[in-house]
Formats: sequence, C-alpha cells, structure tokens
Amino acid sequence: MNILDKIIADKRKEVELKKSLIPISQWEQSVLFERGTHSLAKGLRQSETGIIAEHKRRSPSKATINQNTNVAQVAKGYQKAGASGMSVLTDLKYFGGSLEDLLLARASVELPLLRKEFIIDGYQVVEAKAHGADVILLIAAVLTRKEIKTLSELARSLQLEVLLEVHNEEELQKSIMPSLDMLGVNNRNLKTFGVSLETSKSLAAKIPDEFAKVSESGISTIEAIEELKQYGYQGFLIGENFMKTESPGKSAEKFIQELKA
Repeated sequence: MNILDKIIADKRKEVELKKSLIPISQWEQSVLFERGTHSLAKGLRQSETGIIAEHKRRSPSKATINQNTNVAQVAKGYQKAGASGMSVLTDLKYFGGSLEDLLLARASVELPLLRKEFIIDGYQVVEAKAHGADVILLIAAVLTRKEIKTLSELARSLQLEVLLEVHNEEELQKSIMPSLDMLGVNNRNLKTFGVSLETSKSLAAKIPDEFAKVSESGISTIEAIEELKQYGYQGFLIGENFMKTESPGKSAEKFIQELKA
C-alpha cells in the first residue's frame, strides 16, 4: 500500500466518524455558509504573478516544515505580499492541518482560500463552504470520473470553485468536464514523492484553455515560474518554499517582488 492509498483509507474512516458526530445540516446552518465567495480562477487570470501561497506544517515527505506558525499571521503576510490566493491544508494526521486553520485564515484575509484536502465525499465539500473556503481541491488519482462530476457539481451549487489535480495524461483525460474551473498539474509523484517540472510541461498543451492552468509542487525559483508561464500556466502553488522560513509572509513578499521585477 503506497502513502496515497494509506491517506485515503484513513480519510474514509475520518469522514465516517465525523458524519456520525456532526450532521451535514449543522454545517449548512453555519454563519459562513451564506457568504459570497471570491474567484481564484479570475484572480489568476488577472494576476501578473499567479502565486497561490500555501500553509502547511508538515507532509509525509517532510516530517516537519514549520510547526510554529500562526495561521492568521501567515495569511495576512501572504495577502500583504500580493499572493493571488492561499491554500490551507486541513488534513491533521499527515499534514498537521485542520479546519480551524481554514476558519482562522478566513477571519484574517479577503484572499480566495483553497481547502487543500483529500476530498472523497460530498460531506467534505459542505464542510469546506461552512469554514470559509472559496475553492476545493479534487485529486483525480483517488476519484472516478463519476465522483469528480458529482463532487464538482455539488461545489458549483455552493458557489465554490474547483481545482482538479492531475499527475498524468490518463488522469487529465478522464477529468475534463464543464464543472471544473482550474486544472492543476502536480509535479510531485504521490507514490514516490519525486518532483519534476517536466510533468507540467508535458501536459500543458493538453489542458483546454477554458480552464486556468496551475502548476503545483517543486516550484522554488523565479526561473521555474518564468519557464512554466511559457507553457500557459497562470497559477503556481508554492508551499514548502515559504513555509520552511521563519516568516512565510515575508518570504512570499520578497519572492513576488523579485518575480515582478
């Protein structure tokens, strides 16, 4: 069993437990459920940098990235830096995140917020909306075409945008549908954790132009972004590069200023 299979097996148990404790109707009554959302796809298309800055404390490939962060401070730092959006990890067991992180980020900034999670059930989509997300992530590697359709259409009905993540052409072909807003190519192989920007380059031309193109993982230099822009990418998800520093917000600000220059 590879790490992704393990994460999904644990996630299924977690979601079933949550469902038994908190009915979906409770999330639908949340204060944030009626709020209007911000468009990340539109923001990426209009931005000259397209940075989606991420908050994550750890990952299966890096036991500790930054355990001492204050989510509200990081979010404010990212907004001040000029990020187009913020990605918030909400998985506890493998990434040290939580839905409270999402709530705190939402209370702190007006940036479009992406709930970065292993979504396998409509319950999690409703949860995302109730905690202030504007966008959800769907991972093609763990979902069937039918599941992608069901989950993305539910997200749309809640005014949430969808970033669909793929790792290869097979996943891309099964996933293309009108209920998506952005297509992300993850440069990290989720089975081996190796990273290669060639993944983004090889899939770029196969992504229809109606979707904002996002490159994810392993992006740490201005040169990498300049190169990926030539392949039509408008969004760049950067986590570890900012989070491994003492002040993620300041790191993001310096990076974005250099990118603009």
